[in-house]
Amino acid sequence: MVAPSQKLAESLEVLKTLQKEGGVAIRSVDLSRVHRERLLKGGFLRMVMKGWYIPAHPGEPGGESTIWYASFWGFCAVYLRERFGDAWSLSAEQSLLLHTGNRTVPGQLLVRTPKGGNKVITLLHGTSVLDVRAAMPKPEETVELDGLRLYSPCAALVFSAPGFFRQFATEARAALAMVKDASDLLRPLLEGGHSTIAGRLAGALRNIGRRSMAEEIVTTMQAAGYTIRLEDPFDTTATTLLTRRDISPQVNRMRLMWESMREPIATRFPAAPGLPKQPQDYLADVEDIYPTDAYHSLSIEGYRVSAELIEQVRSGHWNPDGNDGDRGQRDALAARGYWQAYRAVHDSLKRVLAGENAGAVVAQDHGIWYRAMFAPSVTAGLVRPGDLAGYRNDQVYIRRSMHVPPRREAVRDLMPAFFDLLAEEAQPSVRVVLGHFLFVYIHPYMDGNGRMGRFLMNLMLASGGYPWTVIPLEQRDRYIAALEDASVRRQIEPFARLLADLVHMRQ
Repeated sequence: MVAPSQKLAESLEVLKTLQKEGGVAIRSVDLSRVHRERLLKGGFLRMVMKGWYIPAHPGEPGGESTIWYASFWGFCAVYLRERFGDAWSLSAEQSLLLHTGNRTVPGQLLVRTPKGGNKVITLLHGTSVLDVRAAMPKPEETVELDGLRLYSPCAALVFSAPGFFRQFATEARAALAMVKDASDLLRPLLEGGHSTIAGRLAGALRNIGRRSMAEEIVTTMQAAGYTIRLEDPFDTTATTLLTRRDISPQVNRMRLMWESMREPIATRFPAAPGLPKQPQDYLADVEDIYPTDAYHSLSIEGYRVSAELIEQVRSGHWNPDGNDGDRGQRDALAARGYWQAYRAVHDSLKRVLAGENAGAVVAQDHGIWYRAMFAPSVTAGLVRPGDLAGYRNDQVYIRRSMHVPPRREAVRDLMPAFFDLLAEEAQPSVRVVLGHFLFVYIHPYMDGNGRMGRFLMNLMLASGGYPWTVIPLEQRDRYIAALEDASVRRQIEPFARLLADLVHMRQ
């Protein structure tokens, strides 16, 4: 008789083969009934809808959304191709979001297809697909990204609704900055006789400073016999200079996010006291607050640490193997890494208090903090030495978040630009809030981003003379919700208000 564990192992091998072949979406026909039922019972499959599944992790709570958000785009690519072949495309608006790097999972994904039934397909965790019976964009106006069929950037700008430029102004401006030549927009405008859209796009280009390109669109359309009335579809005028030489359009999008979020922060944060006149007193306070900082920062990340463990780690009298098996070792190594990183941040802090530019300091030193944080795990063999080499080389997902961090390729463009923004920002409060938020938004490392973000936040606080501030475990839900509001809904006020409240309590 074959043991149950061996039967499950056989089913897992089948699932592993499907995943190697790109099986983010698993159809009923891909598995025999025996394998499917065995994997479902074991928690290795989760049903999305009748006949469709995604790989899952055993033991995950039933309401856990992380695996679905991580699978969403890959699942939709496979599902839509299976249903409609090549006769489908995402909407022009969704195409622009994806082209500019906004991979936030939408509540409802709009799909255009001649085969559409104008009906809603319910998926997991409040998400759905709406297939609308509509004409396809022309082949030359279509591109494919990760298996998703999209409008090309220029075609998407032409066919997006006017409201998109107001609702998603950051992405719209970033997409306009991707246009290399006016002819790329003029071709679909002239072929379709879109005089109203031409006026809107010319107005939008003028808004971001592309006056010569806007003029070329207007004069060319007029030469073809069309009357053009310029209309600026944005509610505000962009002040950030957008360049075409950036490697990633996400860099322009990040700059625009920074610009749009500055004012709400400045109006909610207390005035900066200025660099302390007695830096040694400030450094002594940072030393005193360490046990509290370590407990709350590590606990927010799910580590089980005590005041005793934190003190043992600081004094060097600690057990690297922990006192509670694998879990105890993980907690002990995290606590030791946090202490080592804290010392490295302390060295950076001295430079900031001496008057060095805080953005330049963190740009130079953040890699040192990261390596210090994970060195104990490397020594213990839990982390590969190569993982300390730099930014992540794989996709990463944030637990229960609809925000999907940028691709690993984009991280290498975003991080230098992020540090430039920090170094150039005059308002300490903006450096504090956006420094933390955008660091975890980019998520440059596979692990440790939250701890690194809070270290960065405190270095920026010091640059304005604000006190070193701990985000308490009791505020974890508010903290996570505020970051989600900023990441998914572009609402920075809740996060700014939370940090301002905590700083005010420390002053």
